[in-house]
Amino acid sequence: MNHFLDIHQTAPTDLRQIIDSAAAMKAARNGRPRGAPDEEQPLKDQMVALIFEKPSTRTRVSFDVGVRQMGGQTMVLSGADMQLGHGETIADTARVLSRYVDMIMIRTFEEQTLLEMAEYASVPVINGLTNRTHPCQIMADIQTFEEHRGPIKGRKVVWSGDGNNVFASFAHAAKQFDFELVFTGPQTLDPEQALDGLYSIERDPQKAVEGADLVVTDTWVSMHDPQSARERRHNQLRGYQVNDALMALAKPDALFMHCLPAHRDDEATSSVMDGPHSVIFDEAENRLHAQKAVMRWCLGA
Repeated sequence: MNHFLDIHQTAPTDLRQIIDSAAAMKAARNGRPRGAPDEEQPLKDQMVALIFEKPSTRTRVSFDVGVRQMGGQTMVLSGADMQLGHGETIADTARVLSRYVDMIMIRTFEEQTLLEMAEYASVPVINGLTNRTHPCQIMADIQTFEEHRGPIKGRKVVWSGDGNNVFASFAHAAKQFDFELVFTGPQTLDPEQALDGLYSIERDPQKAVEGADLVVTDTWVSMHDPQSARERRHNQLRGYQVNDALMALAKPDALFMHCLPAHRDDEATSSVMDGPHSVIFDEAENRLHAQKAVMRWCLGA
């Protein structure tokens, strides 16, 4: 049994196995109806709990569809459906769920909730997102880059914007997959100090993207940020918008990614998101395939 909690807690050989498995499973589904089962059924007779303290589109749909394609069943639970951390300890919830299901995916706020769930569960636990990291997203991003441009090892990836939880997982991936990562953004929104040494900083976005193989951004504001914070972040990040002029300074064949949902014409212009560099919808689709590979790895299937 393996938990998938963070990229830096997973061995590079296992991460490579997951990426290769995701690519193979995607190829095997070519031309099949979305609802058709996979030929291989590694989750046959398995029950997977999908817990969402935070709202979700891609995480919810991709995990749900993925489990079903691999022969399993899902139980989707929201924070309102449970006594998670209030009325019952997370440890006790983990112990109880382990009697009912074969795997747990949790999308939550505090990293400690994830860690406590994994500590006390006797079934695999997958990090669907916390305030600190988003490893499943980055596994899909690695898969997407490699299916378009080949191995990511040694490539230059530039992150423009806020040093948030998605960036944190990119930083972990930079070490495990051996690529260069550059952060460009205001000092007030720098990544957490624990990530120091995993990336470099270039405050000037035009200098940062020179020679980039991949340019990545994310929303400037969270769904939970108050209006005052939204206005402040817009003022701080306006100079880091990914637009056509910025992409023109990267390599001619550079890719553009955004984990979605996007606030179009804020962090990135629609002309970039819908343009020739963009692979954002391949990236979104690959959440399905990457997470199916993660689940197989967790179960040793």
